[in-house]
Amino acid sequence: MSETTRPNHLPVPPVTLETLASVTPGASLKGNGAIAITSLAHPKMITSPDEAVLILDAGALKILPHSPIPVKTAVVAADIEVPEGLFEGYITVERPRFALATLLSVFEKPLHAYQGVHPTAVIEASAQVHPSASIGAFAYIGEKAQVGPNCVLMPHVTVGAEARLDAGCVLHSGARVGERVMIGKRVILQHNASIGADGFSYVTPEPGSVEAAKSGGKISGQNTEVLRINSIGTVILEDDVEVGACATIDRSNLGATLIKKGTKIDNLVMIGHNNVVGQNCLIVSQVGISGSCEIGDRVVIAGQAGLADHLKVGDDAIIMAKSGVMRDIEPKEVVVGIPAMPRRETFQTLMYMGKLRELFQEVKTLKKRLTELEEQGSGSSQPEKVEA
Repeated sequence: MSETTRPNHLPVPPVTLETLASVTPGASLKGNGAIAITSLAHPKMITSPDEAVLILDAGALKILPHSPIPVKTAVVAADIEVPEGLFEGYITVERPRFALATLLSVFEKPLHAYQGVHPTAVIEASAQVHPSASIGAFAYIGEKAQVGPNCVLMPHVTVGAEARLDAGCVLHSGARVGERVMIGKRVILQHNASIGADGFSYVTPEPGSVEAAKSGGKISGQNTEVLRINSIGTVILEDDVEVGACATIDRSNLGATLIKKGTKIDNLVMIGHNNVVGQNCLIVSQVGISGSCEIGDRVVIAGQAGLADHLKVGDDAIIMAKSGVMRDIEPKEVVVGIPAMPRRETFQTLMYMGKLRELFQEVKTLKKRLTELEEQGSGSSQPEKVEA
């Protein structure tokens, strides 16, 4: 067994505080830079004085006095004031989460992968596997498939016939790559991701219930027979795309379902056939995107949002959690709700809904008062009786 190599620009732990500051974006060194650090830890989880504690919010600083382990050094958000003498040395960072990306890369434990091709792996004779690739136990690589330099396929990965993996891809256990799928450089597929299953595409010989409901809102047809529309297209994942565990991206009927470079897709996301997803998008867990949508660049789709088919979402739009999107979204628009509306409108509606009980009570009181006034007015208009 061997370990996948870390990026060349990152040092190998233990690392001095000075070195850590030099590779971390926006970091400034304070105090003794010669302290050796073996790992990072949250203040509640520190187990060794050789760990640097993360102080990324003011609440974390308050935990330190209760730590049973003496703390020598830390990584501190720049806007937090550190009491003098609290640490022997520390570094400050301007954008904590951005800095954290580098910090955790330094101390990440590399992925254990089999060096070369495991004896139990099955590779068809016409497949091309680069000598530097690592192919794990019980993996399968189909006819005419290509696996590029430094790719890592963990156990039980499947790469279908004529699929292509460019350099530096990592496919975790159980990932499935369908036939003819094209995957760019440094793509990561987490456990049991499915890339290139057939699209959910069917038709009825005569207009069926769904078509009738769409056109007139009334069901007049019946689904007497459901016929498959085959998916003869493919999926293309461009460079630096990441796909989470158990996420699915379906192949197109014709052409390609396309995920552009840098896009990150969370666990349990469903992306239907014929979709185009732009660059550097963030698609959060349990999102469902129906077929033939066009998603712009840098779009954020939060958890459990759903998109109807044939929609366009403009660049830099944000779709908030649990939204049901049934119309096109303009660039930089922020929407939420079912159906999804501009954020401001939705929150105004919710605010007014919260006041309905009070409004009903006021109406009830006014109605009662009006009835009383009407009764009083009706009584005063009666002619007085004159005694004989």
